Amino acid sequence: MSQTSPRDVVITGIGIISPLGIGRDAFWSGIADGRTGIKRVELLSYVGTPGCIGGEVSDFNDETIKKQHLKTLRKSLKVMCREIQMGVAAALQAMEDAGLAPGSVAPDRIGVDFGANLMSSPPEVLIGAALKSMSEKNGQLAFDYDRWGEYGLSGMEPLWLLRYLPNMPGCHLGIALDARGPNNSITQDEASGCLAIAEAANVIRRDRADVMVTGVTGTRLHPVKSCHSHYWDVLADGPAETRVRPFDAHRTGEALAEASCTLILEARSHAEARGAKILGTVLGCGASTVASREGQPDEAAAVVNAARAAMARAGVSATDLGHINACAAGHPARDRYEATALRRILGDRADAVPVTAFKSYMGSSGSAAALCEIAASLVAAQHGVVPKTLNFATPDVEQPLNVVHGEHLTTSNGLFLKTSVTRVGQASAVVIQA
Repeated sequence: MSQTSPRDVVITGIGIISPLGIGRDAFWSGIADGRTGIKRVELLSYVGTPGCIGGEVSDFNDETIKKQHLKTLRKSLKVMCREIQMGVAAALQAMEDAGLAPGSVAPDRIGVDFGANLMSSPPEVLIGAALKSMSEKNGQLAFDYDRWGEYGLSGMEPLWLLRYLPNMPGCHLGIALDARGPNNSITQDEASGCLAIAEAANVIRRDRADVMVTGVTGTRLHPVKSCHSHYWDVLADGPAETRVRPFDAHRTGEALAEASCTLILEARSHAEARGAKILGTVLGCGASTVASREGQPDEAAAVVNAARAAMARAGVSATDLGHINACAAGHPARDRYEATALRRILGDRADAVPVTAFKSYMGSSGSAAALCEIAASLVAAQHGVVPKTLNFATPDVEQPLNVVHGEHLTTSNGLFLKTSVTRVGQASAVVIQA
């Protein structure tokens, strides 16, 4: 690991909206208690999950949004879908956690880098316009494209599109925070979080900004996205509290969830000058996509490439790592791909380096997952532990790992590797010293 530098990128604030709770204290309380946020969905409408079980943030509701989380932006709520609302709220929370008051950073020295999934409109929003565009053909009603411009379009809300654009969290934050520095949006599903950190960190290292609001928001608890998950993923069934079992030999699938998280990234010199508490240092990042010519993804190879690149840039080896924060979600096949990758990365340390998987607490929220899981490792490091993986009982003998289970692991080593990978073989990784 290299010596410190004024342009080192440090983490000074966390904003978190997750199934475990809203805010750092509630978030840590859930992890410390070994409590899963997977439960019966009550606030959201149809989500299409087995038994209507998922990682819902039930405390983020219409009342708390207007009166607490986004009370200063109430006029903008009409052009924010739930994902955007969660993203903006988590970012405002992170700014407060970092002790950065509005106007405390020169506008051109603060930027935004935000990850999100492609956002889907709920079907009921489109029904009226779709019905107006129907016509009878061969004795059956069908959507008629020729009628759309004259009849259907008039049934749409004028600002409909602004509610579902994945770059809108960054837009709203740029305005709300008067952040006139670099501003970019990333839509790479599960890989978004680490990619956002990598991009934001490079902006700071190039001296284009002193502070980067680096966040993600995402959901798979959605009537359209749950259909995608039924088609592309494997969804677990069974009791909510034991449904998600990452790396366990008897894992049966994922649980869908929603979440948002923002980390405040800052130049070390800027953070130290204002007396900020430093929660961690971003040491290195990596990314890779691996697929065959036919489009068949190789998740294991992608994770290996991304992790090795991150570790090389950080100047660390497997011997240095305090733990690995894995992407595993309980998927029968994809957990094994990642385990294969981790064993390649760790080599003869594969049976020794602790591994934990936070989707056992929060489920699969797509683009939001990685930063939420990084936040978990950062907060846990403040308490000197690596949290256990919930519901892990039986090791997978084909690709065994040193999965933390049973009890949280006490440690003084805060250095960790975070891995993320999508179902199409895009991986990202980051090494952080907490």
